[in-house]
Amino acid sequence: MSSSDQQTTAPADAEVPAEHEVPDELPLAAGFPAATREAWRELVATVLRKAGREDLPEPVEDALRVPVATGVSVAPLYTAEDAGDLPAAVGVPGLAPFVRGSRPGAGGGDVPGGWDVRQRHAHPDVALTREAIAADLENGVTSLWLELGEGAIPVDALGDVLTDVYLDLAPVSVSGGPAAAEALLAHVDGRTDLAPGGSLGLDPLGVHAASGQAQDLTGLADVARRAPAGWRTVVVDATVFADAGASAVEELGCSLAAGVAYLRALTDSADGRQGLSVDEAFAQLEFRYAASADQFTTIAGLRAARRLWDRVGEVSGASVDVRGQRQHAVTSSVMTTRRDPWVNMLRTTVACFAAGVGGADVVTVQPFDAALGLPDAFSRRIARNTQSLLVEEGHLARVLDPAGGSWYVEALTDALAEAAWSWFTEIEGAGGLAAALDSGLVRDRIAAAWDARAERLAHRTDAITGVSEFPNLAEKLPERQPAADLHPTGGLPRVRAAQAFEELRDRADAADRRPQVYLATIGPIARHTARATFAGNLFQAGGVATPSGDGASGLADAGTTVACICGTDKDYAGSAAGLAAELRAAGATQVWLAGKPSLAVDGVDGYVYAGCDALDVLHRVHEQLGVPA
Repeated sequence: MSSSDQQTTAPADAEVPAEHEVPDELPLAAGFPAATREAWRELVATVLRKAGREDLPEPVEDALRVPVATGVSVAPLYTAEDAGDLPAAVGVPGLAPFVRGSRPGAGGGDVPGGWDVRQRHAHPDVALTREAIAADLENGVTSLWLELGEGAIPVDALGDVLTDVYLDLAPVSVSGGPAAAEALLAHVDGRTDLAPGGSLGLDPLGVHAASGQAQDLTGLADVARRAPAGWRTVVVDATVFADAGASAVEELGCSLAAGVAYLRALTDSADGRQGLSVDEAFAQLEFRYAASADQFTTIAGLRAARRLWDRVGEVSGASVDVRGQRQHAVTSSVMTTRRDPWVNMLRTTVACFAAGVGGADVVTVQPFDAALGLPDAFSRRIARNTQSLLVEEGHLARVLDPAGGSWYVEALTDALAEAAWSWFTEIEGAGGLAAALDSGLVRDRIAAAWDARAERLAHRTDAITGVSEFPNLAEKLPERQPAADLHPTGGLPRVRAAQAFEELRDRADAADRRPQVYLATIGPIARHTARATFAGNLFQAGGVATPSGDGASGLADAGTTVACICGTDKDYAGSAAGLAAELRAAGATQVWLAGKPSLAVDGVDGYVYAGCDALDVLHRVHEQLGVPA
């Protein structure tokens, strides 16, 4: 028999699978039981009980929620059921309710393929400002934000500052009140070739909030009629609330209340004045929000703001064409640190990323040295290149609403919108934003939000890299020319997350000799390193150096009367109380222990551990060592 005769021939009716046949289902976890939320909850509860948590909430994931704004927290797990009916809630880019962007097309703003890169200038030296503006416009900046007034660019020098600026290409926005607005109107009077997107920057309610003094809103419509085509007259600057310590909920709610107040003023026809139409009034407003390194809250906040403003427009009878909120995002001043300022480059990059993903039309990145004084050429260059890199190299603006469809982001957007709308209606029920400012309602609400945040900062639950965590006591801060405080005083305060720790650092640096806490270690390095590192990090956050040694033997050489015992729980059980006594005998007047209070070691004055009130510990150490307040 030939070889060919021996070959097996398949039956003619045999089923031959298609080469690229695609199954109806792709069971990647075949053979494993289906994962359910209930099974996950059981596992979470088991882990929490092993960690010592007995009284667990229902549902159990509430034990792992993290607050991000007043009344809004983030859960550890999101599934499709958390996102609700997505298509109905968010729409599509460029259409109501504008959650996914105010305009169709990547970037969604006036700049094709990206957002408007707006750089802020406030240096009072006209020549330096002109030079800085030229460098910005030649290297990626697309619009200008000029601070005019005492301590900033002189109002009467606006023409000189803008001499070399092509206003048909680069729109200009000013801050500084009616004088600044009039100066800009005078400078562009008669021109019909101006680039769209400029702003006169009027914000009397923002001044009211910052100064505590009521402002006159009448006459806004008259100014609006004189504004160039495509420009805005009023800026709802919500950063005044963010800078006072507001969470995203207060910032959004106050911005809505301010926007509604401006709509009323712009459309008012009383006292012989002719108001604008509702559509004309909507077209006169721009909203300015703070963008922080909490990227998802920033993304969701910008998306929620557009949804809420669309609702205001719907109730007001505005046409859909004008209800898309124009947003100017500015990297947060609250998150900016004076210490280890280089880390601010990372914070502003994350914040800028969030602003771009969130759909802001205009973005301003504050220079990393903003908290130290007036920026130099290097810091301005880094600020503008941060945006250029994200747009040109990161291609961030090529994708429409890249966060859209995320169960987490959609749920957070919805939660922020609901909480902010509730706060907005409370303000309206109190008579509007001006009345709520005068009565103290806004101040008290923001103070409560900041107190909650300050508590997390003090316990280092909210960490500040380079300040409350991983401080560098040997750092040399860059020298900068002091900047004038351009913000009115007497109303809402201005806060920074790092300020309490930085005040302690300043006191320690100003002392005749740097304060020190001696770390008295127990056992071999492998056993005490973890807690010694933790304790050293905590004390250094207050500007306190932390020499270390085995037991009490190095206390005298350290030249201090405060010590901290570092080791393991097992080591503490056998020798911590004795070491505390040895430290006292060697001259220690205050003894800490790196571990939880449940250890109950005799002879120690306090405990340092993850979640302890670090600020309270540092104040007590400073006081014990006689550091001048």
